[in-house]
Amino acid sequence: MEKVFSPEATCQKIIAWLKERVVEAGAEGGVFGLSGGLDSAVVAALCREAFGDRILGVIMPCYSQPEDVADAELVAGELKIPTKTVDLSGIYRAMTELLTEREFSPEDHRVLAITNIKPRLRMITLYYWAAKLNYLVIGTSNRSEAYIGYSTKYGDSGVDLMPIAGLVKTQVRELAKVLGVPEPIITKAPSAGLWPGQTDEGEMGFSYADLDRFILTGQGEQGVVEAITRMHRRSSHKWQLPPQPEL
Repeated sequence: MEKVFSPEATCQKIIAWLKERVVEAGAEGGVFGLSGGLDSAVVAALCREAFGDRILGVIMPCYSQPEDVADAELVAGELKIPTKTVDLSGIYRAMTELLTEREFSPEDHRVLAITNIKPRLRMITLYYWAAKLNYLVIGTSNRSEAYIGYSTKYGDSGVDLMPIAGLVKTQVRELAKVLGVPEPIITKAPSAGLWPGQTDEGEMGFSYADLDRFILTGQGEQGVVEAITRMHRRSSHKWQLPPQPEL
């Protein structure tokens, strides 16, 4: 018999798990990136329920769209999330020019080796605040992203806890409704904010609905299944410890 997904029960289970893990680590709360997207809003809401005021949402614009910052501030206001804003645009530009040995260009936003600097700078920023406050870094990756490796190694995957990593995107959206996430965030097109107009589904080449269906049932159109399987196979290293020889 297929298990029925309950967003209410799932929320309570995750909240209890977060509390246990933070106590076990001898920490006092949680810090997370607040991007203005669905996943970060859900994690923010869960942390708010788990830790009260002992949380920090860090808004980290990096040549970001103004609406993303506005959405992050909307989430913070609605859910009463304490925040810090750290604009990483300057250090991102400096790193790009240092590594490429040329002047920064808008087209650099589409070069993967360069765009991956953004989430890694955000990881550094989150760990600074975690160390300063004795918090753990709470990740916002979901099961759908993890399955196809839609993340940056030692960037958004560089965290202490991943409370929604067992949930596909459509399930995360169900949690958002229970947790009181603002409606514009729930209906917003998912985006990593890598460049203007970039969306997750546009970059992946298929929808989250198709991806989630395959993950949960193993079913889907042949072309989509082949693409998902290929991405899953190629990205498996992202979720494993670095290999080491047996000596």
